[in-house]
Amino acid sequence: MQSSSQLFPVALLSAEFRGDLTEDIYRLKPGNSPDSSVELALTRLGLREGSRGAPVILLHGSFSNRRFWYSPKCLGLGPYLARAGFDVWIPEMRGHGLSPRNHDYDRNRVADYARFDLPAIARFVVEQSAQTPHWIGHSLGGITLAAALGGGYLEEGQAASVALCGSQVSRVYWPLKLPPIAWSSRFLLKRMGGLSGARLKRGPEDEPLGLALETLHWHSLFGSFGEKGNDWWAGLANVRTRVLAVASDGDHQDPAWACNKLLEQFGSEVREYLRLGRRHGFAEDYGHIEMLISKGAQREVWPRLLHWLEHGALPAGQDALAQA
Repeated sequence: MQSSSQLFPVALLSAEFRGDLTEDIYRLKPGNSPDSSVELALTRLGLREGSRGAPVILLHGSFSNRRFWYSPKCLGLGPYLARAGFDVWIPEMRGHGLSPRNHDYDRNRVADYARFDLPAIARFVVEQSAQTPHWIGHSLGGITLAAALGGGYLEEGQAASVALCGSQVSRVYWPLKLPPIAWSSRFLLKRMGGLSGARLKRGPEDEPLGLALETLHWHSLFGSFGEKGNDWWAGLANVRTRVLAVASDGDHQDPAWACNKLLEQFGSEVREYLRLGRRHGFAEDYGHIEMLISKGAQREVWPRLLHWLEHGALPAGQDALAQA
């Protein structure tokens, strides 16, 4: 693998023009985790003409890939931010999209993404852009970002701000607190060998067994958000990075109260909360996906995220915490 980085081997897989944008796709081989076969695809979007602005890293959620953020016709939040002048980077987690399945794919966990993959991505983006990146994560992408910050894996100079969209770890599934049901669930997951996005009608990608078992542990009777020897939840109190949480009244998968609870655990001086829904002046109660992928989101949510990135705050009067 030829390298375009001084950090670790990086291959430029393609460099294309997509209308008014450029699309460069890299494959990183960080070699920083126990599984040396891990390779990560990283797409970079920018204006075809003009200089690149501050970098923004977009993290997709479960059962997803880079197409959550931009379509083949270059529509989506990624191109929107690139056309606004940002240097947009879109990673794909292990075994998703253009990232090949690593040797120990079945054992992949959020702990691996947070400890090894996000820091490697951050280092490469900082190297290429010479600036500290902003981060936006949706669903599991936001949870992974919170794990990386709470676990102390992302350094202060690797995150200028973070936005967590539809991300939470506090919703309680009471049946999983019962040991017999938890044991039965683990048995069934192992028999299934992972989660099929197509079979479950959740998205285009599959999720590994390790991630499913890890999530099950978080919700078990004595489970917690973290790993052995590192309590990510407690660690969030030490984070000082500016943080925004985006939640919606129509998101029944990751309810607004739980997203707010994750936000309030951060020790950041700047914490803002954008709650979507008709009761809060929006045109609709956005669902879990629709909060970022819909015509309504394009009109109402994207401009607010852009304002957050440009000014380090929501437009005046938009912060639901300040209104409470």
